[in-house]
Amino acid sequence: MKIAFLADPLSTFKTYKDSTYAMMVEADKRGHEVYAFQQKDMAVEQGVVSAKVARITMTGDSQDWYRAAEPAETNLGEFDAILQRKDPPFDMEYVYSTYLLELAEKQGAKVFNKPSAIRDHNEKVAITQFSEFTSPTLVTGDEARIRAFQKQHGDIILKPLDGMGGTGIFRVKADGMNLGAIIETLTGNGQYTIMVQRFIPAIEKGDKRILVIGGKPVPFSLARIPQNGEVRGNLAAGGLGVAQPLTERDFEIANALGPILAARGLLLVGLDVIGDFLTEVNVTSPTCFQEITQQAGFPVAATFIDALEAAVTAAAK
Repeated sequence: MKIAFLADPLSTFKTYKDSTYAMMVEADKRGHEVYAFQQKDMAVEQGVVSAKVARITMTGDSQDWYRAAEPAETNLGEFDAILQRKDPPFDMEYVYSTYLLELAEKQGAKVFNKPSAIRDHNEKVAITQFSEFTSPTLVTGDEARIRAFQKQHGDIILKPLDGMGGTGIFRVKADGMNLGAIIETLTGNGQYTIMVQRFIPAIEKGDKRILVIGGKPVPFSLARIPQNGEVRGNLAAGGLGVAQPLTERDFEIANALGPILAARGLLLVGLDVIGDFLTEVNVTSPTCFQEITQQAGFPVAATFIDALEAAVTAAAK
């Protein structure tokens, strides 16, 4: 297959932990042709979507890991699969790229995850579709509603809807200390919608990333455990990643959501679970492949490429 990765600059990859790198290595090992391009490389002219795409040759060296041919203007419909692996922020440029990729689909491209599904699943708000698995949650920009929620639940977490890596997350305890200032900051004095949730004490045991591939959960999660008094377990915020088998509740959540999300065109999803509660549905560029493989021995990248090959074959029928 010819597989094109829409990703951030390859020179920025941290190969010891990057999941897109792991995908590329596995695809190359199987004899698939690997290509790469960036969001800025796409264009639509006379209704045809193309991009300046470079063929990538893997060197086998984890440091100096690739060689890139001269980029060539290529109709995106020529690839067997396009993997949308651009990291957030999910800003308007990201949204525009989903429009172009959606048009490319109509011209024969097979894009994973499906562009419209990425656009329709805000990684925070998507959990509200599955409230049976969530801690009490409020989505609003209204200060009075937020204050009432805090009064009812006491210990709460507030976070922006477009954050990543744990940025902009605040905890307010029962005393309500600094609640007003935090609301003003996150909502821009009521201009922006945010998410508020009852605090989940189980965060001390980790914010678990559960990977769901082709509707089926990987049997190990990566628990990202907060360090140094932090309330955030995100690896980007200094959390310690520990692979561990899924619990019965983890399987319950993943098995309930997996088939639904797969049917919507989401081949790869990262469910974030704290204790027994779903907190996020990650659809842009879910990660943790390498950490789980290194610690638990489960071949995550191989499982993903298996699912990709099956999806491409099914789409061709």
